[in-house]
Amino acid sequence: MRVSCADGTAAKGSTFHLEDLPPGASYDKKTATLHWTPGLDQAGVYVITLDSKKKQSSTVKIGVADNWRDPRNVPVEPTRYTEEYGLPVIHFQGASQLNPDNHVPLTVIYGGHSYASEGKLRGSSSLAFPKNSYTLKFSEQDPFQEPARAGGFTNRRSLVLINTFNDNSYLRARMGFELWGRLAPESIQVKTFSVVVYLDGVYHGLYTLADHVNKHLMKAQGLSVNGNLYKADTGAADFRLVDKLGQPKSSPHAGFVKQDGKPEAGEPGAFDDFDDLDAFVRFVATTSDASFRTEGPQLFSQRDYENWWAFVTLLVAIDSDVKNAYHYHDPQQGPWRYIPWDLDGTFGQTWKTQRLRPTAALDTGADNEMFRRLLAEPTFAGPLRARLREGLSQEFSPVLLHARLDELASELAPSARRDEARWMAQYRSFPLWSHRTDFTTFDEEVEYIRQWITLRWAFLDAQLAPAP
Repeated sequence: MRVSCADGTAAKGSTFHLEDLPPGASYDKKTATLHWTPGLDQAGVYVITLDSKKKQSSTVKIGVADNWRDPRNVPVEPTRYTEEYGLPVIHFQGASQLNPDNHVPLTVIYGGHSYASEGKLRGSSSLAFPKNSYTLKFSEQDPFQEPARAGGFTNRRSLVLINTFNDNSYLRARMGFELWGRLAPESIQVKTFSVVVYLDGVYHGLYTLADHVNKHLMKAQGLSVNGNLYKADTGAADFRLVDKLGQPKSSPHAGFVKQDGKPEAGEPGAFDDFDDLDAFVRFVATTSDASFRTEGPQLFSQRDYENWWAFVTLLVAIDSDVKNAYHYHDPQQGPWRYIPWDLDGTFGQTWKTQRLRPTAALDTGADNEMFRRLLAEPTFAGPLRARLREGLSQEFSPVLLHARLDELASELAPSARRDEARWMAQYRSFPLWSHRTDFTTFDEEVEYIRQWITLRWAFLDAQLAPAP
């Protein structure tokens, strides 16, 4: 590597002096050339100091990527291997003990800092993927800190690492949650950024790190830590009192699970009290049109639940139109709130990677009674449709989304192609979608999303136009 001045002028003679050279590196002052062939045990980030005779000083950061493909490769040193192709690296020590049933002790190393953490495998269907997702818990005394990304990712007690195994664009979750922020800036937000994961020093791939939707996130967004948080876990969580066959459900809260709320875990009745949720479902399922119109906006955040419909409609998020949704309620104050989740099945694909046409019909509420009631009320539906159509050309216009897609693709490209080399064969041969004949590369999938957004937005603009 030749050393030169910032203006491009080559250094001559002994103009520069280099300090903090890594082992095995040498600097030839006569030719101003740094010579170094890193060994397999030297993957990491190195900062070299440059001093000149003009009493000027600067530094150069050099990243040496782990050579995971070499059979002679050795595990990386976590405190030294903090970045990879510009993305932060998060290390798990003790990963072999991770399981889907219980949190286990885990050392998490990020940015050179070691956290005494706990972790577990997460997911249901995705547990069958060879590349798993994870939940991480941090102590109150030493919460996770990353102030430089996602607008400040600080004091986090709980995080989720979302696998990208069924999303070879590697950016659907990030684009989706960011679109939710544009669509619903007043609603509860989930922040994300991309990281590279190493398990016990061994490369495991590109992930999306996200807020864990739980009581700690509610507190961080100004809500009570004692509120009740429920997840719509199955398609039965459709705000109806009968199932698909018209038979009465075992309870109004069928299909929901309670994630947080009083009593605390370990106390009598913990996670068994669904009284407020049962009342909410009964109201949506049975109240009169007049009551839904006048009392509904006091019981639940009308904006949140309208935005849920708009979000599903924009992205054809058919795996998130009933389940894969969180509902928060503080019985002491405030209305019910909605938070999105599981966004791998968006932007033109299902969670099983099948292609979804951009001209899919608008969600009519056939599977979700909340949507049906909102759309059946003219004083709600008219302004909602108008607001969604207006946003198509303004705060979430194709021009803005394409620009953000380009930014993310540029940021992720080197890591995405590296992950692709690691996981592509298993991705394409995975039983749920191995029959496909339309597989794409990372670059092709990004272009697919770009075209899908253009076509979807044009379709929605026409569909949402007021009747002549």
